Amino acid sequence: MGYGFRDRDDFRGGFSRQFSAPVKEGQEIDVKIDAVGEKGDGIAKVDGFVLFVPGTKVGDEVKIKVTKVLRKVGFAEVVGKSSAPVAEKEAEKPAKAEKAEKASKGKKKAKEEDAEEIVKEVEEEEEESENF
Repeated sequence: MGYGFRDRDDFRGGFSRQFSAPVKEGQEIDVKIDAVGEKGDGIAKVDGFVLFVPGTKVGDEVKIKVTKVLRKVGFAEVVGKSSAPVAEKEAEKPAKAEKAEKASKGKKKAKEEDAEEIVKEVEEEEEESENF
């Protein structure tokens, strides 16, 4: 006697969650190297996905070819200089991403204001207790 679930994925809501990297092996992309990893490889991000690029340094704008894609990171090699400044391409982000960034900044500002308010309340309480 069963409950109508064919397998474990059905039990979790009827679908299996599959990871999909924003890049594919063999894909060529223009990137800017944002950091350097522990082993000296340059690190670039594509939609938050980390790519390790040997032979690069922070600030390099290069065209890379993705050589391997794993679950959380990928590896690439330099195939040339970037065809256009990467900063310009970042300016072409979709409106949705820009809205998300603004919302994040708004939340950060709200948290800072909340923290300031809490500090002010604590200081007022300390002053009141000193007056007794």
